[in-house]
Amino acid sequence: MKKTNAMRELDRSKIKYEVIEYEVDENYLGAISVATKTGNDITKVFKTLAITNDKDELFIACIPGSDELDLKKMASAVNSKKVEMLELNKLKEKTGYIRGGCSPIGIKKRHLSLIHESCLKKDFIFISGGQKGLQIKIKPTDLISFLNMKVENIIIE
Repeated sequence: MKKTNAMRELDRSKIKYEVIEYEVDENYLGAISVATKTGNDITKVFKTLAITNDKDELFIACIPGSDELDLKKMASAVNSKKVEMLELNKLKEKTGYIRGGCSPIGIKKRHLSLIHESCLKKDFIFISGGQKGLQIKIKPTDLISFLNMKVENIIIE
């Protein structure tokens, strides 16, 4: 397996992680499919979302795979009037990643990143490894400190 940018960054910082490989189904790239294919609890599989505001600033949100991002809570957390999902056709240009393989680690440039507070109740979580078919198993506290993430309630309840 070839190392991704996310793995190289974690290696350089000597952060422990485990790589989980799974078979990709191009029709089902979402977190629920990942959880099913890897046999993991969907509340531990965190999806990475790229968010933008009216000033064209990019933010990264990591939330449990079965949940939906609350754009109003996200806007408040990043001190913006309004935020929206980054257009899919801009994802590679802005992050260096493609849909189904976007990791919060290894993005071209560091951006303010947020993670849902439920991660703190988990011994470990899964995030994209930076490529379709790869998940990184990591302690949430390690991820939070490495990326200097804000821990917030950013999901629809």
